[in-house]
Amino acid sequence: MAVPIDNSTNASFDNLSSLTSKDQGGGVIIDIGTGDGRFVYQSARENPARFYLGIDANAKPLEKISMKATRRPAKGGAPNLMFVQAAIEDLPAELNDTADEIHIHFPWGSLLRAVACGDPDVLKNLYRVSAPGCLLEVVIGIDPVRDKTEIARLELPALTADYLRSNLAPKYEAAGFKVRESGPVNPAEWSHLKSSWARRLKSNDQREVVYFIAEAQK
Repeated sequence: MAVPIDNSTNASFDNLSSLTSKDQGGGVIIDIGTGDGRFVYQSARENPARFYLGIDANAKPLEKISMKATRRPAKGGAPNLMFVQAAIEDLPAELNDTADEIHIHFPWGSLLRAVACGDPDVLKNLYRVSAPGCLLEVVIGIDPVRDKTEIARLELPALTADYLRSNLAPKYEAAGFKVRESGPVNPAEWSHLKSSWARRLKSNDQREVVYFIAEAQK
Protein backbone atom coordinates (compact mmCIF):
# COMPACT_ATOMS: atom_id res chain seq x y z
CA MET A 1 0.00 0.00 0.00
CA ALA A 2 1.60 3.22 -1.12
CA VAL A 3 0.95 6.56 0.50
CA PRO A 4 1.88 9.01 -2.29
CA ILE A 5 3.82 11.96 -1.00
CA ASP A 6 6.87 14.05 -1.68
CA ASN A 7 9.43 13.95 1.08
CA SER A 8 13.08 13.13 1.55
CA THR A 9 16.23 13.31 3.51
CA ASN A 10 19.97 13.59 3.12
CA ALA A 11 22.77 11.14 3.71
CA SER A 12 23.93 10.90 7.28
CA PHE A 13 27.36 11.00 8.89
CA ASP A 14 29.00 12.90 6.05
CA ASN A 15 31.81 13.72 8.45
CA LEU A 16 32.26 10.07 9.41
CA SER A 17 32.44 8.58 5.97
CA SER A 18 33.63 9.61 2.56
CA LEU A 19 31.55 6.74 1.21
CA THR A 20 28.15 8.29 1.78
CA SER A 21 27.09 10.52 -1.08
CA LYS A 22 28.13 14.15 -0.71
CA ASP A 23 27.12 15.45 -4.11
CA GLN A 24 23.71 16.94 -4.64
CA GLY A 25 23.09 15.14 -7.94
CA GLY A 26 20.26 12.76 -8.70
CA GLY A 27 19.58 9.33 -7.32
CA VAL A 28 17.03 7.37 -5.35
CA ILE A 29 17.38 7.29 -1.56
CA ILE A 30 15.36 4.80 0.51
CA ASP A 31 14.87 5.10 4.28
CA ILE A 32 13.58 1.84 5.78
CA GLY A 33 11.84 1.99 9.15
CA THR A 34 11.31 5.69 8.49
CA GLY A 35 9.18 6.24 11.63
CA ASP A 36 7.72 9.75 11.57
CA GLY A 37 9.42 10.48 8.23
CA ARG A 38 11.33 13.51 9.48
CA PHE A 39 14.68 12.29 8.15
CA VAL A 40 13.49 11.82 4.57
CA TYR A 41 11.29 14.90 4.58
CA GLN A 42 14.10 17.27 5.55
CA SER A 43 16.52 15.57 3.18
CA ALA A 44 14.10 15.84 0.27
CA ARG A 45 13.60 19.52 0.95
CA GLU A 46 17.36 20.11 1.02
CA ASN A 47 18.14 17.97 -2.05
CA PRO A 48 15.43 18.59 -4.66
CA ALA A 49 17.33 16.76 -7.42
CA ARG A 50 17.15 13.47 -5.54
CA PHE A 51 14.11 11.24 -5.03
CA TYR A 52 13.36 9.88 -1.55
CA LEU A 53 11.21 7.02 -0.34
CA GLY A 54 10.34 6.53 3.31
CA ILE A 55 9.24 2.97 4.03
CA ASP A 56 7.57 1.73 7.20
CA ALA A 57 5.11 -1.02 8.10
CA ASN A 58 3.19 1.46 10.27
CA ALA A 59 1.68 4.36 8.31
CA LYS A 60 0.04 6.09 11.30
CA PRO A 61 3.06 8.25 12.33
CA LEU A 62 3.39 9.43 8.73
CA GLU A 63 -0.07 10.96 8.36
CA LYS A 64 0.84 14.51 9.37
CA ILE A 65 4.13 14.82 7.52
CA SER A 66 2.76 13.15 4.39
CA MET A 67 0.06 15.79 4.18
CA LYS A 68 2.69 18.49 4.64
CA ALA A 69 4.75 17.00 1.82
CA THR A 70 1.91 17.30 -0.69
CA ARG A 71 1.82 21.10 -0.39
CA ARG A 72 3.49 23.40 -2.88
CA PRO A 73 7.28 23.62 -2.24
CA ALA A 74 6.92 27.23 -1.09
CA LYS A 75 4.53 26.00 1.60
CA GLY A 76 6.73 23.17 2.82
CA GLY A 77 5.94 20.54 0.20
CA ALA A 78 8.41 17.99 -1.14
CA PRO A 79 7.49 16.74 -4.63
CA ASN A 80 10.54 14.45 -4.63
CA LEU A 81 9.31 12.37 -1.70
CA MET A 82 7.04 9.36 -1.41
CA PHE A 83 6.05 7.23 1.59
CA VAL A 84 5.34 3.54 1.17
CA GLN A 85 3.67 1.31 3.75
CA ALA A 86 5.54 -2.00 3.59
CA ALA A 87 7.53 -4.39 5.75
CA ILE A 88 11.18 -5.03 4.96
CA GLU A 89 10.24 -8.66 4.33
CA ASP A 90 7.85 -7.59 1.57
CA LEU A 91 9.33 -4.63 -0.29
CA PRO A 92 7.42 -3.82 -3.50
CA ALA A 93 8.80 -5.39 -6.66
CA GLU A 94 8.59 -1.96 -8.33
CA LEU A 95 11.61 -0.96 -6.23
CA ASN A 96 13.88 -3.67 -7.65
CA ASP A 97 17.33 -2.32 -8.63
CA THR A 98 16.36 1.30 -7.89
CA ALA A 99 18.10 2.40 -4.68
CA ASP A 100 21.36 4.34 -4.85
CA GLU A 101 21.39 4.61 -1.05
CA ILE A 102 19.50 2.71 1.65
CA HIS A 103 19.40 4.01 5.22
CA ILE A 104 18.21 2.12 8.28
CA HIS A 105 18.47 4.35 11.36
CA PHE A 106 17.82 3.13 14.90
CA PRO A 107 15.70 0.10 13.94
CA TRP A 108 13.64 -1.68 16.57
CA GLY A 109 11.83 -4.98 16.96
CA SER A 110 12.05 -7.44 14.08
CA LEU A 111 13.85 -4.92 11.85
CA LEU A 112 16.57 -4.48 14.48
CA ARG A 113 17.04 -8.21 14.83
CA ALA A 114 17.16 -8.70 11.06
CA VAL A 115 19.94 -6.18 10.40
CA ALA A 116 21.90 -6.84 13.62
CA CYS A 117 21.89 -10.62 13.13
CA GLY A 118 22.15 -10.61 9.34
CA ASP A 119 18.89 -12.36 8.50
CA PRO A 120 19.51 -13.83 5.02
CA ASP A 121 15.95 -13.28 3.73
CA VAL A 122 15.95 -9.63 4.76
CA LEU A 123 19.41 -9.05 3.30
CA LYS A 124 18.21 -10.68 0.08
CA ASN A 125 15.36 -8.15 -0.08
CA LEU A 126 17.73 -5.23 0.54
CA TYR A 127 19.99 -6.47 -2.23
CA ARG A 128 17.00 -6.89 -4.55
CA VAL A 129 16.07 -3.19 -4.35
CA SER A 130 19.69 -2.01 -4.60
CA ALA A 131 21.12 -0.54 -7.77
CA PRO A 132 24.74 -1.44 -8.62
CA GLY A 133 27.03 0.27 -6.12
CA CYS A 134 24.18 1.11 -3.75
CA LEU A 135 25.41 2.19 -0.33
CA LEU A 136 23.61 0.62 2.63
CA GLU A 137 24.00 2.51 5.91
CA VAL A 138 22.78 0.97 9.17
CA VAL A 139 22.87 2.85 12.51
CA ILE A 140 21.95 0.93 15.68
CA GLY A 141 21.53 2.32 19.19
CA ILE A 142 21.25 0.01 22.21
CA ASP A 143 21.13 0.77 25.94
CA PRO A 144 22.33 -2.46 27.60
CA VAL A 145 20.42 -1.64 30.80
CA ARG A 146 17.18 -0.03 29.65
CA ASP A 147 16.86 -2.35 26.67
CA LYS A 148 17.78 -5.51 28.56
CA THR A 149 14.37 -7.15 28.12
CA GLU A 150 14.22 -6.40 24.39
CA ILE A 151 17.80 -7.58 23.89
CA ALA A 152 16.88 -10.89 25.48
CA ARG A 153 13.61 -11.20 23.55
CA LEU A 154 15.29 -10.58 20.22
CA GLU A 155 18.36 -12.64 21.20
CA LEU A 156 20.63 -9.82 20.10
CA PRO A 157 24.41 -10.23 20.17
CA ALA A 158 26.74 -7.66 21.69
CA LEU A 159 27.49 -5.28 18.83
CA THR A 160 31.22 -5.12 19.39
CA ALA A 161 33.74 -4.12 16.73
CA ASP A 162 34.86 -7.74 16.53
CA TYR A 163 31.27 -8.95 16.02
CA LEU A 164 30.63 -6.42 13.26
CA ARG A 165 33.85 -7.38 11.51
CA SER A 166 34.04 -11.12 12.07
CA ASN A 167 30.40 -12.26 12.33
CA LEU A 168 28.12 -9.73 10.68
CA ALA A 169 30.22 -8.61 7.71
CA PRO A 170 30.47 -12.15 6.22
CA LYS A 171 26.66 -12.48 6.31
CA TYR A 172 26.26 -9.23 4.40
CA GLU A 173 28.95 -10.29 1.95
CA ALA A 174 27.13 -13.57 1.34
CA ALA A 175 24.05 -11.51 0.41
CA GLY A 176 26.02 -9.35 -2.03
CA PHE A 177 27.07 -6.43 0.18
CA LYS A 178 30.71 -5.57 0.84
CA VAL A 179 31.07 -3.90 4.25
CA ARG A 180 33.27 -0.87 3.68
CA GLU A 181 33.48 0.54 7.20
CA SER A 182 31.98 0.12 10.66
CA GLY A 183 32.45 1.39 14.19
CA PRO A 184 31.00 3.38 17.09
CA VAL A 185 29.23 6.72 16.70
CA ASN A 186 30.05 9.62 18.97
CA PRO A 187 26.86 11.25 20.34
CA ALA A 188 28.16 14.62 19.13
CA GLU A 189 27.77 13.36 15.57
CA TRP A 190 24.13 12.32 15.93
CA SER A 191 23.00 15.73 14.68
CA HIS A 192 23.62 14.44 11.16
CA LEU A 193 20.63 12.14 11.66
CA LYS A 194 17.59 14.31 11.11
CA SER A 195 15.11 12.17 13.02
CA SER A 196 12.99 12.67 16.12
CA TRP A 197 14.24 9.37 17.50
CA ALA A 198 17.87 10.44 17.23
CA ARG A 199 17.12 13.65 19.12
CA ARG A 200 15.48 11.72 21.97
CA LEU A 201 18.32 9.22 22.19
CA LYS A 202 20.97 11.94 22.34
CA SER A 203 20.02 12.69 25.94
CA ASN A 204 20.93 9.13 26.97
CA ASP A 205 24.71 8.90 27.27
CA GLN A 206 24.47 5.21 28.18
CA ARG A 207 23.19 4.23 24.75
CA GLU A 208 25.81 2.56 22.60
CA VAL A 209 25.54 3.51 18.94
CA VAL A 210 27.32 1.70 16.12
CA TYR A 211 27.12 2.05 12.37
CA PHE A 212 28.27 0.24 9.29
CA ILE A 213 28.23 1.03 5.57
CA ALA A 214 28.14 -1.65 2.90
CA GLU A 215 28.16 -1.49 -0.88
CA ALA A 216 26.03 -3.64 -3.20
CA GLN A 217 28.28 -5.71 -5.46
CA LYS A 218 26.37 -6.07 -8.75
